[in-house]
Amino acid sequence: MNLSPDQLIYWQMGFIKLNATIVFTWLVMLVLVLSSILITRKLSTHLQRSRWQNLLEVVVITINQQIEEVGLNQPHKYLGFLGSLFLFIALSALGTIIPGFEPPTGSLSTTAVLALCVLVAVPMFGIQDQGLARYLSTYTKPTIIMLPFNIISEISRTLALAVRLFGNMMSGAMIIAILLTITPFLFPIVMTLLGLLTGIVQAYIFFVLATVYIAAATSTQKTSAASVN
Repeated sequence: MNLSPDQLIYWQMGFIKLNATIVFTWLVMLVLVLSSILITRKLSTHLQRSRWQNLLEVVVITINQQIEEVGLNQPHKYLGFLGSLFLFIALSALGTIIPGFEPPTGSLSTTAVLALCVLVAVPMFGIQDQGLARYLSTYTKPTIIMLPFNIISEISRTLALAVRLFGNMMSGAMIIAILLTITPFLFPIVMTLLGLLTGIVQAYIFFVLATVYIAAATSTQKTSAASVN
């Protein structure tokens, strides 16, 4: 039993390794890219639409609504980034029902990269909405003494994002692997379905937290404008 897909090595030459994390990360990305190309190549504006287009529209509308409900007034600006995060994590969880599939989110390296993406995106969107000077000034509010604490907060919440997702995905995979060795076949199937549900919930939580962090980084300018009016 592998504690992480990092331990499953498919090819190695010296210090260069091709492990399951890399393979299944690219596999998930490939599925997402090919699916988007196939679904969007024949989009229709008429009432007669394909089932795949209807599914795509439902997903996009739902994600847009969730982004807006969190507090971002122009959800289309953040749809590409936040939607990609959610779909990647959700598809990684759905892949667990396929025999031999190793979810890349079961590796701390993958969840750390996802969290780092959020760490980079938060100031990027904040600077885009507020400008560099106004955004950086938020680190010194309400007083300059808060500067190191606000920086530590940015780092700690990024670490929390990575560890939370990794812990939940890895623990579910470990429980299923253990049950397969000590119990009949039926019970692990139930646990697999439960793990699948947990993975989707974790994808949603990661998506919502990333949206909240971006909303917090872009809200200062809107709040200031409202107070002036």
